[in-house]
Amino acid sequence: MKLIPNFAIACLIGFAACQAPPSQNQETIKIKSSPDYLPPAFADEGRLDKITKASYVADKFFKDFAERNHYPSIAYGIIADGRLIHSGVIGEANRETKQAPTTKTLYRIASMTKSFTAMAILKLRDEGKLDLQDPAYQYIPELKDITYATADSPPVTLQHLLTMSAGFPEDNPWGDRQLDDTNEELIARVKEGISFSNAPGLSYEYSNLGFALLGNIINKVTGIPYQQYITDNILKPLGMNDSKWEYTEIPKDQIALGYHWVNEQWQEELILHDGAFGAMGGLFCSIEDFGKYVAFHLSAWPPRNDPDNGPVKRSSVREMHQVWRINNSSPGTNQYGPYDYGYAYGLGWRRDTRGIVTISHSGGLPGYGSEWKILPDYGIGIVSFSNRRYGSPGVANEHILDTLISMANLKPRTLPTSKILEKRKSDLMNILPHWSESPKLFAENFYMDKPLDLRTKEVEEIFAEAGKIKSVGLVTPLNQLRGSFLIEGEKKNIEVFFTLTPENNPLIQQLNLRLID
Repeated sequence: MKLIPNFAIACLIGFAACQAPPSQNQETIKIKSSPDYLPPAFADEGRLDKITKASYVADKFFKDFAERNHYPSIAYGIIADGRLIHSGVIGEANRETKQAPTTKTLYRIASMTKSFTAMAILKLRDEGKLDLQDPAYQYIPELKDITYATADSPPVTLQHLLTMSAGFPEDNPWGDRQLDDTNEELIARVKEGISFSNAPGLSYEYSNLGFALLGNIINKVTGIPYQQYITDNILKPLGMNDSKWEYTEIPKDQIALGYHWVNEQWQEELILHDGAFGAMGGLFCSIEDFGKYVAFHLSAWPPRNDPDNGPVKRSSVREMHQVWRINNSSPGTNQYGPYDYGYAYGLGWRRDTRGIVTISHSGGLPGYGSEWKILPDYGIGIVSFSNRRYGSPGVANEHILDTLISMANLKPRTLPTSKILEKRKSDLMNILPHWSESPKLFAENFYMDKPLDLRTKEVEEIFAEAGKIKSVGLVTPLNQLRGSFLIEGEKKNIEVFFTLTPENNPLIQQLNLRLID
């Protein structure tokens, strides 16, 4: 796995070199784009209609799931193609008043808040106000005096905090009880010292403290509370106008109270006030509001030339979806076999044996449990909230997404063949099966790797065994500059694989012909 070089290493030379964030010296350039780029697209007809019709399965499954597992209530939504296409509620948001939830009822989403904090950090990075390689002590000076696990530890950077690799110990459920700490109390904890389980930058370990520090850094960089920054710069631009940080600001008929199933009965949980640790888990959202957030994440895919008008750049949202740290217990297993999983920026990442990538995050606090998942390549997502202590409905979300893929026969986006791949295929077929040197078609390395006489002999032998050409198939692209196609022969078929160079006029640098029955 590729690791970004640690800016903090430079800081070991001298603190003076680290006074100004590197981002302040970076030149902003206008990105040029190719008009020939063709993004992957869905090819299945009536896709959204099929998803919508299949979504009813969520209603019965969540109802049964809530009854089997003692959930006071669950609210859920399915998102596809930019909007909430199906939603539902089950149970009671308030057991005393018997009030049923709605899709506008606010639940505390706990650690699902972390992705909002991560998104805010990337937005500030994009604006040149910080750099992910900056040492965290540049913004929280008290971190300069902490004692690390080893003498050769690099200073904790913002990226370490984002990726749960700062070397802090896993702090569930301790962190959950610090939610209402003040900024002064957070900094006082730092002054008292931090215990490290490892040196920074080595491994994943889930840290609520790390995200509380990121919230403080947002405050330091912007001069306003992180809650206000996220509300003004992410929530409101996305139309998430009902979401709140402090539970006392929510009308009693709009909040889901939290419960704990203990001794075969429900016990109401104490709701903590919002505070410095809210950056790791304090936000209250409704299904209608969070559906807009899920839609925004899905809208980042695929990369394309369309206008980029979101509150955060599409490229930065996609950056949030890239795995940075493999979980120490990876691989996991499910019904499809082993899968790899790890942590991105405030989000979890997983890829299973089907090749399906899932981006997700759960949330759990005393009184609440939630989870959301998106499948970027399939353009669908799901979110569900509950008001049961640590009652993540992730198993239900997983089952429903798998069912939707099956019932609607969904296919991932497919990549169109670029013009240059089509052109090079045509060029190849002009010299097959009768090979010629064609210096304007092949890169300078081509005949260095295999001389002309050997190339010619190989092609003649392959086509002699395949027989007369009957048909030539379409190019199957792997990306804009690499692909394959099939030549049907009278006796055997030939698979043709080719890769182009990064030059302005891409030439063939690699060509493999393989006989297949």
